[in-house]
Amino acid sequence: MTHPSMAYFEAMQDEMVAWRQELHRHPELAYEENWTSDFVAEKLESFGYTPHRGLGKTGVVATLSRGEGPVIGLRADMDALPINERTNLPYASQQEGKMHACGHDGHMTMLLAAAKYLAENGGFAGTIHFIFQPAEEGFAGAEAMMKDGLFDKFPVDEVYSLHNWPGLEEGTFAARTGPQMAAFDVFEIKLSGQGAHAAMPHLGQDILTAASTIQTQMQAIAARMIDPLETAVVSITEFHGGDAWNVLPAEARLAGCTRHMTAAVQDTIEARMSDICAGVARGFGIEVELDYQRRYPATVNTERETGLALEAARRVVGDEVSDTINPSMASEDFAFMLKERPGCYIWLGAGSTEGGCTLHSPTYRFNDSILAKGAAWWVSIATGAIEARSMDKAA
Repeated sequence: MTHPSMAYFEAMQDEMVAWRQELHRHPELAYEENWTSDFVAEKLESFGYTPHRGLGKTGVVATLSRGEGPVIGLRADMDALPINERTNLPYASQQEGKMHACGHDGHMTMLLAAAKYLAENGGFAGTIHFIFQPAEEGFAGAEAMMKDGLFDKFPVDEVYSLHNWPGLEEGTFAARTGPQMAAFDVFEIKLSGQGAHAAMPHLGQDILTAASTIQTQMQAIAARMIDPLETAVVSITEFHGGDAWNVLPAEARLAGCTRHMTAAVQDTIEARMSDICAGVARGFGIEVELDYQRRYPATVNTERETGLALEAARRVVGDEVSDTINPSMASEDFAFMLKERPGCYIWLGAGSTEGGCTLHSPTYRFNDSILAKGAAWWVSIATGAIEARSMDKAA
């Protein structure tokens, strides 16, 4: 059976597309989402809400309360990426070096449409907080909003979020209990010693060979130091050193990131990286400094709420729902909210990745045909979670 809200959203498809494309034209990076938050707040005000501004600097929260009952949080991300768009679309980014290449423009559109529908339709007893969050792309906007008192000012029993997912069949939903997205850490390694003439390496210390040794040994962490049944990625993504063909440099720098699903694996990775750096420093007689920074925790869905999220999806798309997906090694700062409250992060299939239509690509294109299903899922999970918690309390 089609969810009651689907006809509503199908009728406003053109309006949702217009919102989404207008947001796409005006991408803004982390904590700079001023135009974006104005757009969101103005839409919410036109639906009858009184938005709260400023949590996490540019965050927006709106509340719909229909008497005593459970309190549900719904979260969409707002920021863009530092990417030069190469789609040649008529509504392409008007901001050079900035692009909505992850679909946050679509996420905002779907949640705004759901807020509009819920403001116009009753059928539940409880409260819904619509959370529009800045700075998801590596700058922990969820954590920033929480530090500014998000769950103190707007307490929730449960919290949910949605992300479009290229490569998953268009219009289908998928989520799993437990880790759905990996934890994300970054590191920087600085090496320093005695530089020398390239023809006389014995008079100095070969910093680049030392750096290469670290790079090679790091690959053994995931391959040989982590339980094969666990998941880990250690990637060196920057290697800087030297600026002349006949000089052995005195300094070099490596940087990269790690991904993992559990705290135990995270601890092992950091400890082994430290051991490798210390060993290379002793072996080459140089100084090696490791700066390891823990960024995002794993995005861990709770069992009850994942069941509710999937059931909400079934009310929208029938059997086109999966609970057996593999987790992604990408990361998501909704993880911070899930550490504080039960909830679920669900994927909405965006279809084929052909033509470079992948997340974080300059040729990424959001699939507007999934807007109605996404908006309907927001309505379905909000009202369904309120009903389920009310029934639990009554029992």
